[in-house]
Amino acid sequence: MPRRLLIVAHAPSPNTQALRDAVLRGARSPDVGGVEVVAKPPLEAGPDDVLAAHGIILGTPENLGYMSGALKDFFDRVYYPCLERTQGMPYALFVRAGHDGTGTCRAVAAITTGLRWRAVQEPLVCRGPAMAEFEARCEDLGLLMAAGLEAGIF
Repeated sequence: MPRRLLIVAHAPSPNTQALRDAVLRGARSPDVGGVEVVAKPPLEAGPDDVLAAHGIILGTPENLGYMSGALKDFFDRVYYPCLERTQGMPYALFVRAGHDGTGTCRAVAAITTGLRWRAVQEPLVCRGPAMAEFEARCEDLGLLMAAGLEAGIF
C-alpha cells in the first residue's frame, strides 16, 4: 500500500500558489515511487485526510504575524479528532512571509506540539520579495518529504 503525503496549503496569491505548486512538483517527482500525494486547501481538508496520511506539509502566508485564518480553521477542525491518533506524524512547514515569519512559525509549532507531531526540518520561511530560489527550496521540501516517506525514514 502506498504511503500518503498530505499537502495542506493556503495559497490565495500568485506567490503562494507558486510555492505550493513547487512543493507539489517535488513531492510528485518521478524519482519517488510508492507515495500518493494529496493536496487540499485548508478549508477543504479535514480529520479524515489527516488520519489517512503518513506525513503532512503545511503551507501558509504570514498574515499579520500569524498563520492564515484558513490554516487556523483547519487546525481547529482536526485537533481533537486527530489528537490521540496522529502522534509522531512527520510534518514540514513553509511560510510566505512579508515580515520575518517568526509569529507564524511559533503559532504553528504550538499547535503541532500539542498534536505531538514531529517536524522533519526547520520551517522554510520565504521572506521578502518573490525569488526563484523560494520555488527551488519548496520543490526540495516536497521531494524530501516524499522520499523520506518512501524510504520509511519518516
